[in-house]
Amino acid sequence: MARKIVPVVLAFIIVLPSGLNLQATASSNASSTDEQAGSSTNGTATFNERKYVQYLSEYEGAARPDQEIVLEAANYSHVEGHGFEKLDQYEGMDGVSLLTGESGKAEWSFQVDEAGLYHLSLLYFPIEGKSSAIERGLLIDGERPFREAAFLQFDRIWNNQKEQVVQDNQGNDLRPKQVEKPRWSEKAFQDSDGYEDAPFLFYFTEGEHTITLESTREPMVIKQLKLFQKQTPLPYDEMVEQYEAEGINPAEGQLITIEGEHSTAKSSPTLYPLSERSSAAVSPYSASKIKINTIGGFNWRLPGQWMEWEIDVPETGLYKIAFKSQQNFVRGIYSTRKLTIDGEIPFQEMERVAFRYKSGYRLDVMGGKDPYLYRLDKGKHVLRLEVSLGEFAPLIREVEDSLYNLNDMYRKILMITGTKPDEFRDYQLEKKIPDLLTVFKSESDRLKVVAKQLVELSGQSSDQEALLKTMALQLDEMVEKPDTVPRRLGAYKTNTGGLGTWVQQARQQPLEFDAIYIASPDKKFPKKGMGLGAKLKHEASTFVTSFFTDYNQIGNVAESDDQRSVTVWIGSGRDQANTMKAMIDETFTSLTGINVNLKLVNMGTLLPATLAGQGPDVAMQIDNDIPVNFAMRNATVDLTQFDDFEQVKERFRSSAVVPYSYENGVYALPETQTFNMLFYRKDVLEELHLDVPQTWEDVSNLLAVLSKNHMQFGLPVVAQAAVQGQNIPPNSMYATLLFQNGGQFYRNGGKESDLDSRVGIETFKQWSEFYTDYKLEREYDFANRFRTGQMPIGIADYTMYNQLSVFAPEIRGMWGFAPVPGTLQEDGSINREVPSGGSAVVMMKQAGDKDAAWEFMKWWTSESTQTVFGREMEGLMGAAARYPTANIKALDSLPWPVADYENLKEQFEWVQGVPEVPGGYFTGRHLFNAFYKTVVGQVEARESIMDYVQYMQDEIRTKRKEFGLPQ
Repeated sequence: MARKIVPVVLAFIIVLPSGLNLQATASSNASSTDEQAGSSTNGTATFNERKYVQYLSEYEGAARPDQEIVLEAANYSHVEGHGFEKLDQYEGMDGVSLLTGESGKAEWSFQVDEAGLYHLSLLYFPIEGKSSAIERGLLIDGERPFREAAFLQFDRIWNNQKEQVVQDNQGNDLRPKQVEKPRWSEKAFQDSDGYEDAPFLFYFTEGEHTITLESTREPMVIKQLKLFQKQTPLPYDEMVEQYEAEGINPAEGQLITIEGEHSTAKSSPTLYPLSERSSAAVSPYSASKIKINTIGGFNWRLPGQWMEWEIDVPETGLYKIAFKSQQNFVRGIYSTRKLTIDGEIPFQEMERVAFRYKSGYRLDVMGGKDPYLYRLDKGKHVLRLEVSLGEFAPLIREVEDSLYNLNDMYRKILMITGTKPDEFRDYQLEKKIPDLLTVFKSESDRLKVVAKQLVELSGQSSDQEALLKTMALQLDEMVEKPDTVPRRLGAYKTNTGGLGTWVQQARQQPLEFDAIYIASPDKKFPKKGMGLGAKLKHEASTFVTSFFTDYNQIGNVAESDDQRSVTVWIGSGRDQANTMKAMIDETFTSLTGINVNLKLVNMGTLLPATLAGQGPDVAMQIDNDIPVNFAMRNATVDLTQFDDFEQVKERFRSSAVVPYSYENGVYALPETQTFNMLFYRKDVLEELHLDVPQTWEDVSNLLAVLSKNHMQFGLPVVAQAAVQGQNIPPNSMYATLLFQNGGQFYRNGGKESDLDSRVGIETFKQWSEFYTDYKLEREYDFANRFRTGQMPIGIADYTMYNQLSVFAPEIRGMWGFAPVPGTLQEDGSINREVPSGGSAVVMMKQAGDKDAAWEFMKWWTSESTQTVFGREMEGLMGAAARYPTANIKALDSLPWPVADYENLKEQFEWVQGVPEVPGGYFTGRHLFNAFYKTVVGQVEARESIMDYVQYMQDEIRTKRKEFGLPQ
């Protein structure tokens, strides 16, 4: 009976009008939050909340009472969840503090005597967590005041582990490791996106109120919350008058130089000292060796990131300040910094210090030709520079709002025309979407105003402005000729994609420092290394030394033949290799006495190098198919021969080891393990009244609604290998359905393919029907289509999460991810099995000291090493580089938001490994061929798969015979 009701329900869903804004009730076990999005306590989705600008406009003209209200954290009125604890005299702080975990919420009640707008601040201590920024959501009287209040961030404090720079045995400086140096800090609640220079203002009426802080990521200890009024700094002219009134005189004969790399504190581990080799202006300088001599660069680009330097002033007086800096990163806008001394902004002009574009290093004197003077008393002071969007903030916010509106309109057009509109049909879009032309006109006007203001601020035209003008011009043309909108849809989508990239890039404000100079007005700032002669000498020196430098060697190199050593090849970037080498020297070689010669190479050379006897002892970041293929040819070592292998194996899920197992041996250890998750747009699903699908039957129902609205569901792409000759792994979507249906890739211990079994054939039919019946896309760019809403739901590798967190800031809080849909079992449970991919570390047969190589492999795949490397990578390159480690406990230690990690762990329980067998490379290749024969060639699914399975069987037999294995 239930089966007959489904079509009726489906029909009802299909005819639902798409304009209604009903709340979708996503299944509880599929709920999720974005990387930067705290979940909303009161059940209201953050994407429907008003923004801070709207909130503040409602209280324009409200009083700003000069009152201070302090709430002791330990005197909470209510807590919910675990991890709360009262701590007495914690880390030198008098009184009782409150420990808050990475989930749960605490509430405080208090009385406001005078209604008005107040700033809020938090006195906190960043206790050890997972090394990422602390995040909290704020509720006032049980309600979120505005959307941005869900994403309040509190910095951890970092610095170099060692005061002195360490060198390797080649004379090159090693990048200083960044470690946490926690301290009590007070921070006002402010916009984590940087669109607001000043801290947030919150309106409180007279009477009783509650404040709730909800933990969304990382623990911290809180001493107090404070309602207060932040004082506005005076303009410089008024400060000069104040200097004169107080009798403060200019200092004399003083020049203080602080090397930029000697920063004493910073807000992120990405802000590590750098090596600059392209200029003679830096100090210390070397044309041939790596010297740590600057700081900042492209890493120091995100709003809110700060660095501090300690200044020891010999005498009280007025001083001028200059920076030897390089800002050759962004053109058309300039990098902005907020300067504070001892936590205070000296005068108004220091709220927005501009560093304009110029090639190479130069002296940026604060105040220019008539330098600003700063009062500094004798003794130690702390100078802080914080990244700010400055005058560009409102412009970037306007473009981001415009982008969201234009993407929203794109989806509405798509619902009528589809992705491939008929050029000869009049869709009458202006009638079916009443606000179409109004939105286009208003957004065009908005973008023109922003483009004009950009030129005024930067003083020059640039590509930054050109993109905005292009988008505005297209909107004007569509307003003038509405009937041309359908055929312009492709260009419209391209331009909105470009607008999204513009927003992402415009928020980046990089700046690199070599030195800070504090000088009395009578002293000149040094300009060593900036002249033409120094530049010519530098170029000549670097050219000559390039003939004598081995750029493949990383860090220390074993110099004595009697030392135990291991040669390791890595195929990733130099940043990863440098991080790894620093870790090796610090925590492996120092403890074991085994030297590691780490070489950065193109891993495509592994096969010819092995054949020539010139290969490494250990190869890292190897694709899943390599270890077994090398093992068949007796080129890799069976790791089960080591006594403690079973113990080491427990570090990983059993699925991670499956691809490296062959004939009772295991020939690699897993490094990374990845698998698919279901990504979905919360706002779009709500608009369409859809829930997150739990089963493939739910997906079929959802596809009908998406199809009606000309939207798409994304299944893992079916594509050729990226590099010619590279093996194609079996498609992850087919593998998912095969495992969920109880199937397997091979039978009889890998002697035959099992894809010609009943389950294999039925699964192939089910998979291909998604493309023949529902016309799903085979190849596409998921991130871009997800961003625009054209593909509001899809299945992709879970590392896509990292990309979306950075790539699509305008949909922050509007998307989530959940376990993939599953297959309903007879007992009512849902099977959500998915295949895994990944990479491995392998020991080559030619390794001279196999015990030493095994020690290295054990060290590398250990929990502590993988955790440190994962955090270092994220610290080095941001959230986009979050490391998908295969070590179970190390994955637990990486800084995922709590709610999202729960979904990830739930899916991880269902992960299965895909075995590798002799001739198995034909499986992925001919599965691909069978798919195209059915979907494109329109051959019946059973016939296609049976034809190509025969090729798989023949190849497996041939290879087993070649390697002398039983048939």
